[in-house]
Amino acid sequence: MRGKRLQLLAMVATLTMLAAACTGSSTKPSGGSPSAGNAAFTYSLTSQVMIGWDPSTGYSNEIVAMNNMYETLTRYNPQTKSLDPLLATSWESSDGGKTWTFTLRDGVMFHTGKPMTSTDVKASIERTMELNQGAAYIWGAVKSIDAPDPQTVVFHLKYSAPLDLIASADYAAYIFDTSATSGDLNKWFEQGHEAGTGPYVLDAWNKGQETELRLKAFPDYWGGWDGSHYTNMVFRVVPQATTAAQLLQSEQVSLVERLTPQLWQTFQNQDGFSTTDSSSWQTLLAMLNTASGPLADVRLRQAIAAGVDWNGMMSALHGAAQPLSGIVPPGLWGHVDGLDLTYDAQKATDLLKQAGYGPGGKPLDLTLTYLQGDSDEQLVASLMKSDLAKLNVNLDVRPLAWPAQWAKAKSSDPTQHQDILLFYWWPDYADPYSWFINLFHTEDKPYFNLSYYSDPALDTTMNKAEALAASDRSSAESMYADMQQTIAQEVPALSIYTQVYQRAMLSSVGGFEENPAYPNVVFAYDLTPSG
Repeated sequence: MRGKRLQLLAMVATLTMLAAACTGSSTKPSGGSPSAGNAAFTYSLTSQVMIGWDPSTGYSNEIVAMNNMYETLTRYNPQTKSLDPLLATSWESSDGGKTWTFTLRDGVMFHTGKPMTSTDVKASIERTMELNQGAAYIWGAVKSIDAPDPQTVVFHLKYSAPLDLIASADYAAYIFDTSATSGDLNKWFEQGHEAGTGPYVLDAWNKGQETELRLKAFPDYWGGWDGSHYTNMVFRVVPQATTAAQLLQSEQVSLVERLTPQLWQTFQNQDGFSTTDSSSWQTLLAMLNTASGPLADVRLRQAIAAGVDWNGMMSALHGAAQPLSGIVPPGLWGHVDGLDLTYDAQKATDLLKQAGYGPGGKPLDLTLTYLQGDSDEQLVASLMKSDLAKLNVNLDVRPLAWPAQWAKAKSSDPTQHQDILLFYWWPDYADPYSWFINLFHTEDKPYFNLSYYSDPALDTTMNKAEALAASDRSSAESMYADMQQTIAQEVPALSIYTQVYQRAMLSSVGGFEENPAYPNVVFAYDLTPSG
């Protein structure tokens, strides 16, 4: 995967390599224990999985593994566009959406062997709020949390907010055993441990290796193990699409996260394999350096936006992507039409000329970085370079591993910053706020605002929109539309496309369903292996 995050969070470069296993209690749930055997689901991904191990602060690729080891109070259902029960069986709001009461599921056990109670839910979320890293901002409305009895959690908010939706977030909403170690919990997580309630526990972690992570069935999982389930889950890092296709063809992996469209098509209608394609909420953005270098001039940012044949790019991606209007992808509230990137070579030429560059003038030299090994990003970068060269814009394209790319963008030395950074973004929960608060809100020290953009008026509007999301959705939608108009004019980023998930897998993998609220996550427990 790549970066949000998607690539994000190389924050734990100090992690030590080790293999860890957690054991549960000896009490088996009524659903039965995992059946004998070694039914393994092997997931082939393009990049390192465990960037971070802490469930409070993890904010990158680890999403694909953490959602199999940890659980949240609720889970977003894309079919119904509502929330399903998970660790909470029911919930209700009162006081105009400022008080939320959740009733917890009975019989939930942590991988450490400790039964889950409301005190643990309270402690998990309070720790996440206190650390205030990663996606902890999602709990910004929470004033206090009560645990009046073991099965009830009450949230008191500073302002109305959709807490049932927030509780389903793909980061920072995990419930875990905060008493998992008598030592420093932060260091314990960083060393490669977990303390979740999910269907799978950590079996082995081999940092930097191709077979990076192995999970195994948690015998005391509250859902039980009756019926057909995978009892093991393996994460295999295979950056090259051709190699991943070969591994799938030889049945050494069960599902491939991403292939080139051409390779993906070879598995269509082939015996023993199945394919899926579905629109996602995973957006590819080009963050433009608004603070230093040539692109601090808005005219040059507008010229880059007009100087690329975006429709031709979509054709070259052969169905692997769809054009993106605005910042928020289709299917998610807050999306607006009419803000697509439009190719206009004459407009680009005129803007370049106004700034002293362009055809017949001095060349404009820019650097662009993208994720090494991502064939889609490579194609996008190549086509941008080709189109802009016709305008006397020299694009120095550099493929980098995500940790190197992110470190470059976050350097304290502005001269080290790239002019254009390609990376993916998706929402932290089914709400548009994630794009705005993370990517465009003013930051003194850049984290994910990698265009270094600052607009105090926009900051105020996005904060108001988030507060209205639960109580006055139509007003919030209007605000998000206005903000996207501003971004389209100021061009701190280019919204290039929404990725279409083209998956290829063994036909023996049954029950696979895409959930755009949890990008690239495969919930292995819900799969039904056959053959």
